[in-house]
Amino acid sequence: MSELQEGQKAPEFTAVDQDGNTVTLGQFAGKKVVLYFYPKDDTPGCTTEACDFRDNYQGLKSKDIVVLGVSIDDEQSHQNFIAKHSLPFTLLADTDKKIVEAYGVWVEKNMYGKKYMGTQRTTFIIDEEGNILHIIKKVDSKKPTVQVLELLGL
Repeated sequence: MSELQEGQKAPEFTAVDQDGNTVTLGQFAGKKVVLYFYPKDDTPGCTTEACDFRDNYQGLKSKDIVVLGVSIDDEQSHQNFIAKHSLPFTLLADTDKKIVEAYGVWVEKNMYGKKYMGTQRTTFIIDEEGNILHIIKKVDSKKPTVQVLELLGL
């Protein structure tokens, strides 16, 4: 599968959120979507990233920007993560890895010489028509909102 590029149509998906509700990308037509992929609930970098989006959520929402977090963790893990850190946005449970694979972020990783498959921290900014505006491959987990807003010129 070829790597996704800015300007391409974002792959449609159907997933369940932390509450078991079905979520599709298409249901957010007319809004910008920050679709951010992260490796694991409640780990240091992922918590820092999620809390930055939490702390800036009202500002993003006021600009009609939807924030969706995606990891391969299940609904219960997402519920615990949301409760522990008061996250106000939706987390999608991609337990079958269909979304991470469609977006090309399920990759071979290497930690301490051990190779394994995992989610590459990546953020996609999707426009109101469902096209990929920006792909952030070098996510700053301490200030992902700043990265998003700068790219959008906001």
